[in-house]
Amino acid sequence: MPLTPEQQSKIDQARATKRETLRATVPGMEAHLYRAHPVLDHGFVRVVDYMGDDAAITQAARVSYGKGTKKVTNDEGLIRYLMRHWHSTPFEMCEIKLHVKLPVFVARQWIRHRTANVNEYSARYSILDREFYIPAPDALAAQSDVNNQGRGAVLEGAEAQRVLDILRDDSGRAYDHYQDMLSQDGQAGLARELARMNLPANIYTQWYWKVDLHNLFHFLRLRADAHAQYEIRVYADIICKITADWVPLAYAAFEDYRLGGVQLSSKAMECLRRMLGGEQVTQETSGMSAGEWREFEAVITNHEGSQ
Repeated sequence: MPLTPEQQSKIDQARATKRETLRATVPGMEAHLYRAHPVLDHGFVRVVDYMGDDAAITQAARVSYGKGTKKVTNDEGLIRYLMRHWHSTPFEMCEIKLHVKLPVFVARQWIRHRTANVNEYSARYSILDREFYIPAPDALAAQSDVNNQGRGAVLEGAEAQRVLDILRDDSGRAYDHYQDMLSQDGQAGLARELARMNLPANIYTQWYWKVDLHNLFHFLRLRADAHAQYEIRVYADIICKITADWVPLAYAAFEDYRLGGVQLSSKAMECLRRMLGGEQVTQETSGMSAGEWREFEAVITNHEGSQ
């Protein structure tokens, strides 16, 4: 269960409280405020606060005081120009603060994006809940034969059940020992900051994560990609939907130029020119490594490449 009844009650109370403001607001984001979007088996993403909108991006780019006589089409064209030419600072005028509940091993991937402000739940002061990420059967996969950091075929039958049993048993046993170390027969027990070291990486943690739109787009470009690990990609997918409701013009440009676009090396561009000129180009004549050629082929044939 992502939210306890007490947490849901606080969220309902916050949403019922109306506040007047002179700052720019976005109806799509107002609808997201405080709502917890479920992710995985116990996780969630919820918007705590946000600042700015599409107009804030164009205003920063123009360094103007107001909308003036410009039209929405002008804003859209300017935002697409900024995205197309990698002008990042106007996108930094927008910020979002999220409350995220996620497994520890996902958090350790996420925290590699060092361009945000983060405050995480501390197991030095508080006791972690007995909540673990146990994958759904269709998320259990073998190691990929061609990708050292990816997945292959989905496990099935007895093998899938064996893995699920191990995950549940190990998680439960580790948490039982965690509780035993914290307090034994009325004694003070082991310090919380030490007892936590025995907990598995699939236990859930929580944090507040505040980031500007430019760095959020960088996060989403990597983590909403089809090659990203499933367990972090599902969080990125939810954040993509939230961002599309927050800054629709900027997100559409991001989706077009970043998520749906590709970046080619000078060697790849030269090969493409040669192909368009009718030349038969192979990996041996391309000047690319086998991995580069495989990815290039995936781009021009519109198929997923192995990475």
